Amino acid sequence: QVQLVESGGGLVQPWGSLRLSCAASEFTLGYYAVAWFRQAPGKEREGVSCIGSHDGKTDYIDSVRGRFTIPRDNAKNMMYLQMNNLKPEDPAVYYCAAGGVVCVMKGANYNGMEHWGKGTLVTVSS
Repeated sequence: QVQLVESGGGLVQPWGSLRLSCAASEFTLGYYAVAWFRQAPGKEREGVSCIGSHDGKTDYIDSVRGRFTIPRDNAKNMMYLQMNNLKPEDPAVYYCAAGGVVCVMKGANYNGMEHWGKGTLVTVSS
């Protein structure tokens, strides 16, 4: 069964760090651009970061640039979101997704994602 499964969410103190993982099954993650999205309560889903498949080009929204990185490990069929200096505005359900080969931001989301995980909750609180 083709699926993406996120893990690593949880409670972290402000300015702490957390690493989210995304594991792909039954398809080769390396063929696709992969991205992280998040949705906070009462807000619309937004793309957070993306990395292309062949070019490895990364993209970040302004609010996380310099704090988050999006490494991928094609040999393990996995991708990650390393989140540092977490702020009170970062809590949300974080989703990984895969699709296309390059990252194209359309509105507040990365376009062309075909496969989605079910999400992992990140909470920032002291």
